Amino acid sequence: MKKLLIIAGVIVALGVVAVIALSFFLGHIVTAGVNSFAPKLTQTKVTLASARISPLNGSGTLNGLVIGNPTGWSENNICSLGKIHLDVAPFSILGDHIIINEITIDAPEFNYETKIIASNVGDLLKNIEAAMGGGKGSASEPTSKTGKAIKFEVKKFTLTNGKARLGIGGAGASLPMPSIELTDLGTKEGGITPDQLVFAVMKSVTSSIVSATAKATLDIGKTGGAGAAEGVKKAGDAIKGLFGGKK
Repeated sequence: MKKLLIIAGVIVALGVVAVIALSFFLGHIVTAGVNSFAPKLTQTKVTLASARISPLNGSGTLNGLVIGNPTGWSENNICSLGKIHLDVAPFSILGDHIIINEITIDAPEFNYETKIIASNVGDLLKNIEAAMGGGKGSASEPTSKTGKAIKFEVKKFTLTNGKARLGIGGAGASLPMPSIELTDLGTKEGGITPDQLVFAVMKSVTSSIVSATAKATLDIGKTGGAGAAEGVKKAGDAIKGLFGGKK
């Protein structure tokens, strides 16, 4: 009996060690993948500090994701997202069809810079679209061990309590952004590529920034006069023109 208990204890201990090791292994895969692929997609500096994903239930956290400005803009970052919470279908990360039940980003901050008819967010989207090859997919798309292109399916994406710092060098007013909720990204298609996923999310982020800018224009117009509102209005019109928004 005592011998059986010892054996059982050893098995449990080995199981705990295996789970911990696999958790770090999965986190390393995600961190290395983001740091390798993302800069090629955005053509900017992108770093993910760390990631942790549980192999048992798929819950995880990405820490310290920072996206730099495109060429021609300030040395500030476009955004620093802090923590991103994930709910991934267990072990799907090891295959070529990764199912993410939910991505939640809370309280992100974006530095939105404009000059005449251009913006740093606009240039970032152009970089992503160029890397996508006009929607045909990038030659640098990550692949699984079997050689198949890795595709994603995101059942729910939520961004809440976001703020956009508007001004040259991101040094202007901080504007609250409308929340973003996207569902079933890549579901109908049987999965979408990482660049398609990033582009879809960034387009929604851009729309949220436009909405924040439009509201600020209205508020400033009411309280500060036409002159005070003109600068914000030009910024809003510029990005709306870049992405086909209503003017």
